[in-house]
Amino acid sequence: MEILYADSVDEKALGRLHELGASYRVKPELTAETLPANLHGVNILVVRSTKVTADAIAAADQLGLIVRAGAGTDNIDQQAASSRGIYVCNVPGRNAIAVAELSMGLLLAIDRRIADNTADLRVGRWDKKTYTRADGLYGKQFGIVGLGDIGLAVAVRAKGFGMTVAAERKPDRSPRVQSSIRSIGIRLVDGQEELLAGSDVVSIHVPKAPDTVKLVDRRFLASMQDGAILLNTSRGDVVDEPALLTELDAGRLRAGIDVWDHEPSTGQAPFESRLARHPAVVGTHHIGASTAQAQRSVADGTLDVIESYLAGSPENCVNLRLDLTGESCITVRHLDKVGVLAQVFAVLRRHGLNVQQMQNQVFQGGRAAVASIFVNGDAEQLVAAELGSIDEVLNVSITEAPPAGR
Repeated sequence: MEILYADSVDEKALGRLHELGASYRVKPELTAETLPANLHGVNILVVRSTKVTADAIAAADQLGLIVRAGAGTDNIDQQAASSRGIYVCNVPGRNAIAVAELSMGLLLAIDRRIADNTADLRVGRWDKKTYTRADGLYGKQFGIVGLGDIGLAVAVRAKGFGMTVAAERKPDRSPRVQSSIRSIGIRLVDGQEELLAGSDVVSIHVPKAPDTVKLVDRRFLASMQDGAILLNTSRGDVVDEPALLTELDAGRLRAGIDVWDHEPSTGQAPFESRLARHPAVVGTHHIGASTAQAQRSVADGTLDVIESYLAGSPENCVNLRLDLTGESCITVRHLDKVGVLAQVFAVLRRHGLNVQQMQNQVFQGGRAAVASIFVNGDAEQLVAAELGSIDEVLNVSITEAPPAGR
């Protein structure tokens, strides 16, 4: 088993790979252009920010799993991976605390003008008269757009500063998130406009997706109250930067930003950005998840995914269909012997029935098993009769598959 880490990794976490009998290479210098030439013989690829293109996937002859050592998978061509039957998995939630801490750090830096204070002191300028003017955070409303792991972690910290935390009411949130909303004490409001108009601080924590690109546009920003602070530690293209610059130039808003549209893809590079240079902005270099604690946790989570993949059921897979597919469900109870399923599949092939999903479970004692096979096409009783004629098959039933999504 050959594993390639195409980004830096916490070396302390790699001891577990020796226990698995796996060999690995760590090559943080790889780029989207050089990655394809390094994938020959690689079974598992781990990346953080390195782009995995369709060309890279086409060049991989043994690849079965790509792990994004973080939450977002927008740097991986999922369509290309899916077409080759390659799992794409992520490690969500492991860096939530680090990003939440930076979000609060940006907020404090804006309110107390910490960067400007430091810059003046470093050139020998004392200006207490200017820097004593700050609003403070206590009692203000902190609006959160995106209540995933990071958004919830930010909410906990904002509550710790005595702020009222608010978010938009949404009926489709998971029971886990709903429980967290209640335990943290997040106030839910009806609609985005109400959230923005009532918040002194608006913090963005949405994943990169087609419907989040330029989410923070002119209309969004116009709905924020005068003097409000915008925080973005999610993705750069979530914010319409020209629209934000208009508001900053007008003196209506301030911003704390860790991520930038068209930011460099390497660790060090020239970066020309009028938004980053704006005096109403406190900015950082996309370092939200970059703490030693977070990287150790992500490395451990990555190994959890690898171990689950080797055990046959990869965790946090993002490119598998989760809804049931197929027009018919064939249930085959059979003796748990070698070659039984091969005979079943041979029958399905003769009748042109393509398997969409299946599960085979063995009963206690290991003598019998049941296979649930979802196929495209109408599995007629002729198929049931042929399957039932196999010596090791105990029973066959064919039903209409439930609608997709159920």
